[in-house]
Amino acid sequence: MSFEIIPAIDIIGGKCVRLTQGDYAQKTVYNEHPLEVAKEFEDAGITRLHLVDLDGAKKGAVVNWKVLEDIAGKTSMVIDFGGGIKTDKDISIVFESGAAMATIGSVAVKQPEVFFSWVDQYGPEKIFLGADVKGENIAVGGWLETTELSVYDFLQSNVDKGVRNIFCTDISKDGLLQGPSTELYKKILERFKNIHFIASGGVSNIKDVEALREAGCAGAIIGKAIYENRISINELKQFNA
Repeated sequence: MSFEIIPAIDIIGGKCVRLTQGDYAQKTVYNEHPLEVAKEFEDAGITRLHLVDLDGAKKGAVVNWKVLEDIAGKTSMVIDFGGGIKTDKDISIVFESGAAMATIGSVAVKQPEVFFSWVDQYGPEKIFLGADVKGENIAVGGWLETTELSVYDFLQSNVDKGVRNIFCTDISKDGLLQGPSTELYKKILERFKNIHFIASGGVSNIKDVEALREAGCAGAIIGKAIYENRISINELKQFNA
């Protein structure tokens, strides 16, 4: 099975940034021009990109669609775009701007009927479900709120409706470079055999990526480890070779 490395580009004010544990006060700007970052990944042979509109996530509506349009128009990367997709208009803007997949998190938890209508309308291959987890429970609202909903029940209800593209972020790990929640992901993969499961959060070096591949994940979303040079572009090239 092929394994996808999916770099994350988080956008605030049109710039490539990273937050620590979702805290807007702990922001580092890595590049003023996200397109330059995307082209560097493409040059390394990476074909996928996880683009997150942090302004959109905060506002509750898509804001940085022009960045998406720019990268989609000037690279051949397969982009999933998330952050602030709350309405039919938001999701149509995302697809019109060149995203291959729309990344949906909170709406899938709080308004499942809206979410499933998008799965029906666009097809499950165009929807990327984001499950933010704390412990083994689902968290929403930019991680400010942990629900009573178990990740297993949440995933079961979505898999039953045909959802297949899923990524899971253990928010206690995200941005800390302390390693991913490989054991949690193994438990999920034991229960759900037919999902395309991507790990997110906590990756600190190429060994973490290898462990996720061995655990059966279909890919890993990597952010801070790349920007802090814990994983080099060269290592990514070799991993993809």
